[in-house]
Amino acid sequence: MPTRTAKWVYVGIGLVLALVPIIWTVAGSFRTEQDLFGHPAGLIPHQWTLHGYKGVWDQLPFLRLLGNSVIFAGVTTLLTLLFDSLCAYALARLEFRGRNLAFWLVLVTLMVPFQVTLIPVFVELFHLGWLNTYQGLIIPRATSAFGIFLFRQFFMSIPRELDEAARIDGAGHLRIYWRVILPLAKPAIATVALLNFTNLWNDLLWPLVVSSSPDMQTLPAGLALFGGQHVTDHAVLLAGAVISLLPIAVAFFLAQRYFVAGISTSGLK
Repeated sequence: MPTRTAKWVYVGIGLVLALVPIIWTVAGSFRTEQDLFGHPAGLIPHQWTLHGYKGVWDQLPFLRLLGNSVIFAGVTTLLTLLFDSLCAYALARLEFRGRNLAFWLVLVTLMVPFQVTLIPVFVELFHLGWLNTYQGLIIPRATSAFGIFLFRQFFMSIPRELDEAARIDGAGHLRIYWRVILPLAKPAIATVALLNFTNLWNDLLWPLVVSSSPDMQTLPAGLALFGGQHVTDHAVLLAGAVISLLPIAVAFFLAQRYFVAGISTSGLK
């Protein structure tokens, strides 16, 4: 019994530590500037107001920022799922010389911070004329070493007898990949999609570097630049942050069942 009580205490402490910042952010988006500075530690607004949410529409090109974020995160995630799963299929199901070496090289790239390659990639985009464009935002982020790793681990847990049965029916590699492997890999697909979409949606550095034009800025970049102007309306920033959290929350709740299954299954081999 004491052990069970201690577990609930630890869970409660972790839950409080995780929820308090979110509660403060949501409550702060309904507070006035005077209330925020007068009672910064308060979780309940003394005076409720929609000024922050109105300011999001009045002071920011919110729909443009939101649309850019949806295009950047959504299209990049779809390309990541395609390229990562194809690469993982080759590493997991095909026999060729250097397969293990290629896999280890993919793992090595996980140890290289993205900031190390930022300047060379920026120079290349400049020469291609892709700065302030969607292709400049999307193409360099269209693959993920972690996604290849997770897909490969999941694909290796799928029985090879299914491949052999499909070959007897005359299926080639592309058909096996599309009709046999992918339908069984929904947990891995949901996991990679959720992790990549979350990372891309919240990405600040890459959109700031690639897109200097206000028309190409994403929501995090637009909020950051808005906060650095002469007079900062903190309620507007908090309201924008709350709105930007909603797609991530919805995506997580829709995919959490597959997400847990993908994380647990991908570590079997």
